[in-house]
Amino acid sequence: MIIEGQIIYRPYSGEYDERIYDNTSSWNSQNWTYIKFTNDDYSEWCGVFRGLPKAVSISSIKNIILVLTSDYLYQLSINGDLVDLVEQSHYRNLTATPLGDFLLSDYNNVIRIINSIQHREQISSPIEMDNIRFKTWNGPILEFTCDEFCNWDRHLNMIYNSETNKIEIKNEST
Repeated sequence: MIIEGQIIYRPYSGEYDERIYDNTSSWNSQNWTYIKFTNDDYSEWCGVFRGLPKAVSISSIKNIILVLTSDYLYQLSINGDLVDLVEQSHYRNLTATPLGDFLLSDYNNVIRIINSIQHREQISSPIEMDNIRFKTWNGPILEFTCDEFCNWDRHLNMIYNSETNKIEIKNEST
């Protein structure tokens, strides 16, 4: 069972056992992401994923791992088996909530994934957002920043409450 995933630079040949996660597509980039996984027995291995690295997140509650690259959003089982993938290039942020769900964002929306990357739901916001950047979790609260869409001089600190599934404005940032 995987307990940790960390984006790393390309390892030396033979440094880790490697598993390649690829998909045949004419839209594939020539870039690769390397993620060092640590199992519960502290053995390590490397997953190789198509696309530039963006994020990896593990939900031990739901036994799901998501890997976000510039080419794909991958869903793995807690043992590292590929469950599903979605072609994408627009997602920018990925994190797991304390309740075991996942949050994704593109430039303008925050999206929640509960059990499968095929079932995504957009979370409504009190404003139209742009340039979303996830920051830190504080208990059930995710803090993130954004700009107001079409009012790019208005920079905001926002919060997402994973217990209520609501986004609120925390304050304006300077």
